[in-house]
Amino acid sequence: MKSQDVVVLLKLASLEDDAKDIGYESTPLGLGAGEDPYSVRSLEAALGISKTEIGASLKRSIAAGLAIKDRKTDRPKPSRRHLREFIVHGLKFVFPAKPGAMQRGLPTAFAAPVLRESLHSAGNLICVWPYAHAKEMGQSVNPLFKSVPEACEKDKRLYAYLALIDAIRVGNQRESKLAAELLVQRLG
Repeated sequence: MKSQDVVVLLKLASLEDDAKDIGYESTPLGLGAGEDPYSVRSLEAALGISKTEIGASLKRSIAAGLAIKDRKTDRPKPSRRHLREFIVHGLKFVFPAKPGAMQRGLPTAFAAPVLRESLHSAGNLICVWPYAHAKEMGQSVNPLFKSVPEACEKDKRLYAYLALIDAIRVGNQRESKLAAELLVQRLG
């Protein structure tokens, strides 16, 4: 597994959630008619990860049991139960994160919108993914993949998933537990 595999799987989960909420079959808002949001090309545009790397990521995820091929559509889809278990119990050990130097960036972990109201930090330093176009200053946390801030600007649901993951990766026990509970609720 590579860290971008988790990003790709969460994007697939986000697409599934959008389809359920909006009720579209194959074309979400922002894509042209007939363009499959699950295609490697669409995923490349949404995530900033090359088509080759997305293809390899999907193969690794299927081999690891974190994704399956849908029988009806032959599209890859996340195995939500296995993905939840991996994120909650193993991700912080496989892809650890530590807040670093002060930088401008996109708020993550407990500073992201998904957790901002639920959790208050004792300090005044927030965690951010380094991103030159952002306005917030905080301690930098390396995202799971370098294009995460750009991808999160396009997809708020993906942003929520990845911010919750960072709260699990960098948070103390209380923060990690709350983030895990919210992630389990969102991933179903």
